[in-house]
Formats: sequence, structure tokens, C-alpha cells
Amino acid sequence: MDRRKFIKLTSSAGAAIALAKIAAVGATESKKQAPVVTKDSADQQHMDAMQQYAELTGGAKLTIGMLVYPGMFLQDLVGPLAVFESLMNRDIHLVWKDINPVGNEKPEHPVLIPIKPTTTFKDCPKNLDVLFVPGGVPGTFTIMEDPEVLMFLAEQSKTARYITSVCTGSLILGAAGLLNGYKATSHWSTLDVLSELGAIPTKERIVVDRNRITGGGVTAGIDFGLKIASLLRNENYAKAVQLYLEYNPEPPFDAGTPEKAPKEVAQFLNDMFSGMVETAKQTAKRAKKRLS
Repeated sequence: MDRRKFIKLTSSAGAAIALAKIAAVGATESKKQAPVVTKDSADQQHMDAMQQYAELTGGAKLTIGMLVYPGMFLQDLVGPLAVFESLMNRDIHLVWKDINPVGNEKPEHPVLIPIKPTTTFKDCPKNLDVLFVPGGVPGTFTIMEDPEVLMFLAEQSKTARYITSVCTGSLILGAAGLLNGYKATSHWSTLDVLSELGAIPTKERIVVDRNRITGGGVTAGIDFGLKIASLLRNENYAKAVQLYLEYNPEPPFDAGTPEKAPKEVAQFLNDMFSGMVETAKQTAKRAKKRLS
């Protein structure tokens, strides 16, 4: 072999070997610099952040009682629950007469997502930080005339820090005698019914009157939950929960109130709800008679 070719070949081979060694060392160093993140280390990072921001996230342990019942509207419960579950240092109780799953009130309606209560009325803790009632028809009307439920709410309200609801859940609070003389809101279709129960109907998404806090229809539950979080902890904590949930709504349509919806759409809903609204009024009148 030509001497020049031999030197060139051996030099190339040597360079390749040297580069391979450098690459191997680099890979080793890279492994040292980028430790594998395990579940335990992630948990530790989580705890470290909590300690670092203790002033923001800290506070006394919270106890939240959320009524569940057959025929409620699931989103009325799930919206606030998503916010409450994001709070640190809290106990949440889904409360009903027993701990059997509850779903739709009428047998002809399939129970797609039943909810399992975690606590009975008898075992529910006293001195709740939040007593919460979701709405949803037809279940709301049945609960408005259920003595056992109304008694439970009345008793818990004596020691609860905040007495709250979303959507037609405010009608249940009213039927229990808990909104007399208080400003409150409800689903837009039943807002005026509140006056039958001694409440002051107030057309806002969230209404705070002393320790009564009521939210509007269905999707107002998340807004309501964030308001509660700001009162239970602080405003920055509530903002952190909002960011955690990535709650940044951008609905494809601007038709979320009767005033904003096209006339034909609003008329359609009014016609569809007319029987339900009349039932709500008659049920509220019977409740008012019992309370007087």
C-alpha cells in the first residue's frame, strides 16, 4: 500500500475512534446533567412549590358539603367541584340520604353518569365552610318539597360559613327558608320565581349577599367556584386555580342570555320552558305557604 494512503487511512480511523469516545463521554455527562424525573421526584417538586408559596396556598382546613340528589343537573355539581377539588387542605363531602348512587329522577331517562354520595345527612360534619346545593329540573321541584332534605339544609345553615347554590339550587335554598330577605340569582328562566320564596331576584352571574352566595345557570358554576375560592383563601389563589383549570372561555356564539340570543332562539326556549316555569312557581307558592 502507498505510504501516503496508509497514513490518510489510519488518520481517518483514529479520528473516528476519537470522535466516538468524545460522543460517549458527552452522553455520560448529559445523563448526569439531566436526571430522570420519577413520580417521587415530581411529588417532591410539588411539595417544594407548596412550601415556597405557603402564604399563597396555606390556610386552615376547609370542610365543604355538596348536596347531591336524583334529577340534578350534573354540570351544576361538577363545575364548582372542579374548583373545590383544586383547593389544598380540604375535605369534600357529597351528601345525600344514603350512599347509594343517584342519577336521573325519572326511570325513562337513562342514568349515564350516576354520582355516588360519600356521606349521609346523619354523618355530615357540622360547621361547614361551604354548604352547596346544585340545581337541575325535574329534581329541583321534588327536593323543594322533600322534608328530610329541607330539614338537613336548615340545620346545616345554622353553623355553615357560606350557604350557596348554582342554577335552580337557589329555589331549594329558598324552599328551606334560607333566602328570605337575601339577594339571589338562579337560571334566567326561574329568576323571578325567587320572589315567591322571599328572596330578592338579582340578575347577575354571581350574587353575594352576606353569607349567601348564589350562581346563575349551569356554566356559572365555575365562576361561582372561583369566587368562593377567593373568599376561602385569597384572590391570587383563585387565579392560580383558574390557570390550573385553564379556564379561559371563548364560546363560539354570543347567545348565553335571553338578551344576547337571537329572538327566535329566545322564543324557542321560552316556549319550551313555559310549563317548567309554571311548575316552579306553583312549587314555590306551596313552599311559601309552609314557611309562613
